[in-house]
Amino acid sequence: MERLLRYCLSYLCVATLFSCNENSSDFSSEERRALAEQVFSEGSHLPQGSSKSMTRIARAIEIDSTYAEALREHSVAYLKRGMPHKWKPWFNRAVYHDPQTWQPWRGYLYLWFYRDYEKAIADFNASDTLTPYIDYPQGHSVDYWRGIAYLGLKDYQNSIAFFDKHILKETEDSGEDWVEINAFLYRGIAYMKAKDSIKALENFDKVIHYFEKSADAKYWKARIMNHAGEKEKALALANQAEQDFNEGYFNNRPYVETLFQLYPEDFEVLIQSIQE
Repeated sequence: MERLLRYCLSYLCVATLFSCNENSSDFSSEERRALAEQVFSEGSHLPQGSSKSMTRIARAIEIDSTYAEALREHSVAYLKRGMPHKWKPWFNRAVYHDPQTWQPWRGYLYLWFYRDYEKAIADFNASDTLTPYIDYPQGHSVDYWRGIAYLGLKDYQNSIAFFDKHILKETEDSGEDWVEINAFLYRGIAYMKAKDSIKALENFDKVIHYFEKSADAKYWKARIMNHAGEKEKALALANQAEQDFNEGYFNNRPYVETLFQLYPEDFEVLIQSIQE
């Protein structure tokens, strides 16, 4: 209640300030940004996408149309509702006003929400020219995301190269045990698709080494074992993979299907093919 009261009071102050001065161009850009940030932050506790939240964000944008944080937040509700015709114009405006922050993020959204791998890669590449450091949208480097995007394009050599780059830097900075486990998983899949079973197994084994329960690593490893004629090992791995999956240990993402996401029927088909 106290936070809501503060928000209402701040909103009233802003509205009063603007209403008292018909020519809003008299405000400096710094004053506009400060007011917009105040309106935006005071309502940050409101549920994302709610009418009150959207009204609050729209008001912040009305005060300062260059406020990229508000423009980006305004787009999110449309993105999660599957309305690209409304999401993209708002997010593009955020990128226009703050490309260093939001261009790599747009690449992430192209990658996962729209599977537009080429546009995603273009945005990730652009981030290299915009900043002197490696960008980390959603907590992972653009090299990691490029590895996934190239895997989606079936460009396995580029995919492997970017995963190599990501894994090497993370290992040098923090140690191999700190590397995002799916980097090894996806690099293993890229090697498997490139018909390099030895390298693929090395990566799947890395996943299992660092995270014993992994439906994905065991599933793909079982496929390699099955193809190599090692039926007994393949069946044991496939059964373990299915158990791990049923316990919730599998690669997935909120809102969207992840690349090469597994489903119950995948294990049924694999086990049946091994037993034939």
